[in-house]
Amino acid sequence: MRALLALSVLVLSSPVMARGKAEEPDQKAARLEAQMTDAERIGLLSAIMPIPLAGVEVDIPPGVPFTAGYVPGIARLGVPPQLSTDASLGVVNPGQLRVGDVATAMPSGLSLASSFDPILAERVGVTIGAEARAKGFNILLGGGMNLTRDPRNGRNFEYLGEDPLLAGMLAGYSIRGIQSQGVVSTIKHFVLNAQETQRNTANAVIAESALRESDLLSFKIGIEIGQPGAVMCGYNLVNGQKACGNAHLLDDILKGEWKYPGWVMSDWGAVGDVSYINAGLDQQMGRQLDEHPWFTEPLTAAVAKGDVSKTRLSDAVRRVLRSLFAIGISDAYSTQPIDYKAHAKTALEAAREGIVLLKNEGILPLAASAKSILVVGGNADFGVLSGGGSSQVTPSNGEMRVLKGGEGPVELFNRQSYFPDAPIAALRAALPQASISFQTGYSAEVAAAFAARADMVILFATKWEGESYDSGSLSLPQGQEDLIRTIAAANPNLVVVLETGNPVTMPWLDKAKAVVQAWYPGQEGGQAIADILTGRVNPSGHLPMTYPASLDQYPRRALPGLGLPDKTPVEVDYSEGADVGYRAFARSGEKPLFPFGHGLSYSKFSLSGLSAVRGEKLRLSFTIRNVGDRAGADVPQLYMVGRNGERLQRLIGFQRVMLNPGESKAITLTVDDRLLANWGDGQWSMPAGSYSFALGEDAERLEKPVTIRLGEKHWKD
Repeated sequence: MRALLALSVLVLSSPVMARGKAEEPDQKAARLEAQMTDAERIGLLSAIMPIPLAGVEVDIPPGVPFTAGYVPGIARLGVPPQLSTDASLGVVNPGQLRVGDVATAMPSGLSLASSFDPILAERVGVTIGAEARAKGFNILLGGGMNLTRDPRNGRNFEYLGEDPLLAGMLAGYSIRGIQSQGVVSTIKHFVLNAQETQRNTANAVIAESALRESDLLSFKIGIEIGQPGAVMCGYNLVNGQKACGNAHLLDDILKGEWKYPGWVMSDWGAVGDVSYINAGLDQQMGRQLDEHPWFTEPLTAAVAKGDVSKTRLSDAVRRVLRSLFAIGISDAYSTQPIDYKAHAKTALEAAREGIVLLKNEGILPLAASAKSILVVGGNADFGVLSGGGSSQVTPSNGEMRVLKGGEGPVELFNRQSYFPDAPIAALRAALPQASISFQTGYSAEVAAAFAARADMVILFATKWEGESYDSGSLSLPQGQEDLIRTIAAANPNLVVVLETGNPVTMPWLDKAKAVVQAWYPGQEGGQAIADILTGRVNPSGHLPMTYPASLDQYPRRALPGLGLPDKTPVEVDYSEGADVGYRAFARSGEKPLFPFGHGLSYSKFSLSGLSAVRGEKLRLSFTIRNVGDRAGADVPQLYMVGRNGERLQRLIGFQRVMLNPGESKAITLTVDDRLLANWGDGQWSMPAGSYSFALGEDAERLEKPVTIRLGEKHWKD
């Protein structure tokens, strides 16, 4: 980790040129800010959302594209304008308002997290950052990484799972890739923005120690690795205070303890008062979506009255400028051509690595001798499903199939959409000798009649998720569970491919011979699914979240606020504390449907020789061997499973390893002490005593643990 952090610092501390000599970003920011008028300073601290929305007034300057955010520059001082675009999965064209503008649509965040591949995350970030810059944008609203505390959250698909180490590492590497292209990345949504239901008024209640050991730790890891130029605060409240006006989170922790040098921007419509600037918020984004444009005239008045100090105003401005200059942004970007075909290769690789083989009773990979295959459901004759909301990308590979959503401004962003990469077309190209037909599944009985005459059936089951909405359950919607059972009764050679943004329950699991989790696989997803099914690519994805057997295994059976009028205040008691997902299952002893880290391969791997050595840091070593008959990648995972007799479980290390048949590799992982410690009394603490560690294929299938005695340690973050 230390070497990775050093690289990040080199990127963000590189000097920029001014007046013919090297000038550090902080120096340049201070010099230019000192020359500004208060009007110029305040002008940098709020942004419009340059999009025409019904009932929302906004004056869009000539030449400003439809996008998420715009802040004018200061020409006389050479301060560039700020043009922000969504989001982590590709450059967004909101509502396709920029006619004809497309981008490479990457797989969902959960798909990326399933790769357990930080290097891939960085490559995806590089690709998205390059496209943002080529389109003229200098801020990308990426870095989404709220931990999965509820498997019904409508935005889980954008994020990176339930574990702080996995989410923090992948977010950090993605941010580093984005910013390598001269584009500021955010990290979001700070913090505990873990449900969409009543997201503006939900109060996340959690103990300080638990928050430090889970969600805040994941953000800290992401910030250390990626060094994002901006942090975006969330809509929700945390322990009674709005996240964007929460002085404890923004001033005490982020800017104080962590010494974060960048700026804090609000989420769009998340500012409730001008006083938020005194709590650590630096910039109001999408100001026309708030009740008032607080950081314009109200901020001017507050500065004049002394309610906001000149020092605080200058600090906010310098933070914005410092991040722009640290990334190398000194002028507006001109549009450049984009090699979409080359970028599509990255999207395809990401989709392949993110697909998880959940179950396989020998039916996969598809035999080349298969003669008759029926494909059912999921619009598989057209393409693959995409999640909705501000992360919705307009793909570069053809026109989307869009199904209309609800009413109001949200409809512009939340429409059920399919990318045009048909799995059935890719299957036909891969299996030219087979007869492959299609049934929509609209009538289960009709599909079953055709299924009975086929050698096998591949059924695509989908569940759409989107921003502003949560699922009411974990069931597949619209009768798809009955469809699966009906098809299985007609033909037992059934493969189910899931395109979902969350876990789903599977009362039909014993009826399917194979289950493949494809998530929302992006614009190249149809090809990626076919590659996995036919064995052209050996599956290597592993679950970044636990699949529960039912919602009864979660602390909140009812989703707080569901069905109540919008903006009804609700409390969300995160009584599980830091025991998110698999950690809670380890403590309770309950058995999930599929554990965190689960993922099958067409090859087999063995793990052996785990040993632990404590020097300056704890190092764990082991050997992995491919004992199968084909090349493949595996993700061995290291867990702390005990401490002084206490039963617990924490992921403390992982590595994706590609091996040829018979090949082995020795691996040594260095452990971050924070993963071994607890937070209390303002510091991290490791008690002296016996620590146990286990190596496994997932959070359940663990090898015999090794134990080592560690000394007492206390330190500040």
